[in-house]
Order: sequence, then structure tokens, then C-alpha cells
Amino acid sequence: MLLVTSRESGRWVAPKGNIAAGHAPHAAAAREAEEEAGVVGAVCPVPLGSYRYRKRRGSGASLLIDVDVFPLAVTRELEEWKEMHQRQRRWFSLAEAAEAVDEPDLRELFRSFNPAEFRAAVRRSGRPGVPALANGKGWMFAWFQRLLPRTGNFFGMFEAHAATVLAGAEATARLFHGGAHAAEHVREIAEREHEADDITRDVLKTVRATFLTPFDRSAIAALIGALDDTVDEMHAAASAVSLYGVTDFPPEMRDMAAIVVDAARLTSEAMPLLRDVAKNAGRLHELTERLIRMEGQADEIHAAGLRRALSDHGEKDTLRFVIERELYKHLERITDAFEDVADEIDGIVIDHA
Repeated sequence: MLLVTSRESGRWVAPKGNIAAGHAPHAAAAREAEEEAGVVGAVCPVPLGSYRYRKRRGSGASLLIDVDVFPLAVTRELEEWKEMHQRQRRWFSLAEAAEAVDEPDLRELFRSFNPAEFRAAVRRSGRPGVPALANGKGWMFAWFQRLLPRTGNFFGMFEAHAATVLAGAEATARLFHGGAHAAEHVREIAEREHEADDITRDVLKTVRATFLTPFDRSAIAALIGALDDTVDEMHAAASAVSLYGVTDFPPEMRDMAAIVVDAARLTSEAMPLLRDVAKNAGRLHELTERLIRMEGQADEIHAAGLRRALSDHGEKDTLRFVIERELYKHLERITDAFEDVADEIDGIVIDHA
């Protein structure tokens, strides 16, 4: 497997790029392989599969990109090629290539490229942790394992959701800073909201399927619901900005968006501490106190912003006043949702510390 280094980070990646007008996807993949890795050969028009990764734009937005992967049988390595001074190229074994790349789905594609690894990948996609025993008793072990109590990976899912919320908050702050890249920021917020929904569904499914849970089931559902409300409200705010085509925001909106980022950062810090509530009760209480204070500050900024909007637009541009009032409402709801997160964390601390 031939990999090249990324121009930005220097990490190992598969050659890839955009599909030019008039090119079939597999032909575009072959062109990228020639330009980036200096190889030519026979490319299969049927993709092996696909993977998804985030690409950082110049605007600061981090957007999801879907990539189809086509196998190309190299027949010739060029001595000179377009990007030879911008990248390194290197041949890896399949196992080495899988370890070299960062994207989990691409790693699995590499591992499934030959029959033996394909079977291993199929086993990995099934129930984890059930070995195929040489004495033929693997099925009995699997049956017994299904009877054991399970605790679920709730902490990992909470932390993943909080990281998604933080990324959405940062995109929200970039959006309310204004500029020419609003559409990219709106798109990223929508993507983060979808990611958060997926995690929320996983948490709720795991709650139903798990025998032992680290907290009361209702507390788990309430906490993930409160977390999800924060990014839902970010999405609502971004949708309103997109609907009304607002590109210029008053300082009070930018300040509220900055509070959203800091609230998300504190929430992201709090989630790992839930793994040991008794030990971390003091720090968790400090974080929730700050979240609640920040919600109060946001309320004050909200009121000041409405006063400014009424003064600036109330008589001469009523439509603008109505739009700004709606945007302030969405920003306030984001901070209210973070206060709800703080309340849920406090409830868990009270019950378990």
C-alpha cells in the first residue's frame, strides 16, 4: 500500500482530491495518485468503500468530507511528478498502512483489502471480545458472555458528546464573528448537531440494553438530553442566521457566543471527572457554579443587546429589530441549556459523592 504525507500536517494519508468536472470518480482518483504520489496503473472503477474525515478550511471551519477509495494496481513509479517536493511517498504492508493512518474507517478498509484480513474485519464488526476458540467452544463462551452484567461505555460517550458540543460552540463563535464564510460555519454546526444526535441515540440504546449503569438510568438520560439541547440550540441559531442572511453582528451577540464557547469548554472538562464523582466532587461543583454564573452574565448581555437593538432599529428598521431579537433568543437558549447541564451534573454529584 502506497501512502503519501499530507502537505499541512505531514501525517500519512492516501492520495485524494476533488473530482474535476467531466471526470469519473475512479479517473479522478487515478489522477490524484499520479499528481500526489507519482504512480500510474490500472484503477478499478468500483470503490473498496468510503471513509469520512474532517478538513480544516481557511475560514477555520472543520467540515466533514466523504471519500471514496478506489484500488489502483501500480504499473509504474515516476521519477518526477507534480507534488514530489511537497510530499513524501512510501510503501507499507497492509498492516503497517492501517496503523499509519488516523482515520478509523480508512484503517479498516486497508485491513480488509485481502481475504484473511477481510474475515478479521467481519469478526471485529460483530460482538467484540469473543475469541474463536480452537476447541470449538467459542459459541459457548459467547453465550455465557451475553449473560454477564454490562456497564456500557457511558463515560466515553459523554466525553465524545461534550467534545462535539465544544466543536459546535467554536463554529458558532466563528459564525457570529461575521465574515464571508458563514455558509461553512453553518454547515459545520449542522454536522456537529447530527454527530451529537448519533451519540445521544447510542447512549439511550445502551441504557436500555445495559444491566448495570454507573448512575441512575434517568440521570444518564437527563444528562445526555441536556447536553444534546445545547448543540440543538446552536443549530437553531445557525439556521436563523442562514435564513435571514445576517452577516453583521453587534458586539453583544459576539460576547454571548464567546460565553457559549467557554461554557462548552467547562462542560468538556467536567465529563471525564464523572468517572470518579467522589474524588472529583469539589472540582465538579466549581465547574457547575461557573456555568450557572455565566448563564447569568449572558442574561445581562442579552438585555443590553435588546436595548441596543431597540434603540438602533426599533423605529426605522423594525424588521432588523425582529431578526436581532430572534437571534438573541437563540443565543440565550444555548446558555440556558448549559445551565441545565450544570443542574444535571450537580444532581449526580449529590447522589454519588
